[in-house]
Amino acid sequence: MSCLNIRFKMKNDFSKILVCCDGSKYSENAIRKACDLGKKYHSELILIHVLDRTRKSDVFAGNEYTQILRRYAKSTLEKAKKIANEEGFEPKIVTKEGNVANEIIKFSKEAKTDLIVVGSKGLGAVLQFFLGSVSSKIANHALCSVLIVK
Repeated sequence: MSCLNIRFKMKNDFSKILVCCDGSKYSENAIRKACDLGKKYHSELILIHVLDRTRKSDVFAGNEYTQILRRYAKSTLEKAKKIANEEGFEPKIVTKEGNVANEIIKFSKEAKTDLIVVGSKGLGAVLQFFLGSVSSKIANHALCSVLIVK
């Protein structure tokens, strides 16, 4: 009697995880949750921060304001990277400018991520009804799975 042994590699459920970083405590929780999942699935971690350039007031704020936003983005991503490093990851770092949710969705599609991890924010019910939140928009429009972390 002969036996045929067939092996095949299954794609990890979450081989590439995109983590949205904005400096909030929710964002920090999202990074830690992404690291937990990343360990389980042996994932590549990508940290992204988007400079929100959609507010009309930003148009008139000038170059100095833009530099402040960029310094904040750098600081935010350095802190996020430190957390990921402490968890054993060497994440890829990405900074974008524009509409936060749109840029995250666009990058996720281009990078072919399997999961987006984003922190929830405490928008009031009325404000969220009229404006929607970044996490809600990402959850509704991303092509991959989305995990919203409190």
